[in-house]
Amino acid sequence: MYKNLFNKYIPKKYLGQHFLKDKNIVDKIITFIYPKKQDILVEIGSGLGALTKPVCNFIDHLVVIEVDYDLLLSLRKYSFYNKLTLVNKNVMHVDFKKLSIQKKNMLRIFGNIPYNISIQLILYLIQFRQYIFDMNFMVQKEVADRLIACPGNKKYGRLSVIAQSYYTIEIAFNITPHAFYPQPKVHSSFIKIKPKFPALYPWRKIHILEKITCLAFQKRRKILKNSLLNIIDTNNLMKLNINPNVRAENISVQEYCKIANFLFKSKYFIT
Repeated sequence: MYKNLFNKYIPKKYLGQHFLKDKNIVDKIITFIYPKKQDILVEIGSGLGALTKPVCNFIDHLVVIEVDYDLLLSLRKYSFYNKLTLVNKNVMHVDFKKLSIQKKNMLRIFGNIPYNISIQLILYLIQFRQYIFDMNFMVQKEVADRLIACPGNKKYGRLSVIAQSYYTIEIAFNITPHAFYPQPKVHSSFIKIKPKFPALYPWRKIHILEKITCLAFQKRRKILKNSLLNIIDTNNLMKLNINPNVRAENISVQEYCKIANFLFKSKYFIT
């Protein structure tokens, strides 16, 4: 699909660049995102324009955030270039609240994001969730499985609990390495993330939830009353209707939030 561009541009390994090349997958993604003219769309990581170009067929304006200036320059040759607002910046330094206010609408964020920042980015965006309508991302399949994992699943862990406290997440479809250049060593998933309103737990207190899940999942085989021994006793767990004798992977997202709320209300602030 982008053979000539692949010949001219050498992917930068340190940026985790794997460019989408399969047109069938591109079409599937665009159909799933379903961009509409009135949408305020923000692409994270334009790459060689595999998603940028077809999205611009449906809208008049697209914000593109790309840390690699060479890739932004490569977009100049396209007829849709005048539809783009280019942001040459590390996405972890972008103020999405400010962007939403400037555009006077909620944001729809999408992209084939580098797998080495996917978890960090998804958690970073929690603080902006009231300004985001939805997010559609390509991520490593293993990360997608962890994001949606339920209690009792071996992949259920800290990421599952924190992400599900603020988001509704679904896997749209899985993708083989052959759809990319260069081919990654892992399979991928395209996921939809929608902020929860209201969230199960307040953002300003997320440090408490992070601490609890860190202690609980640090040694997964420990039962809860032992892993959380230093922050909440067995009697208080039982008062919350939480079984103190089960392992971390058997406690629901709601129950973790219940523990975090108890610690906050009891003035047990965790730093």
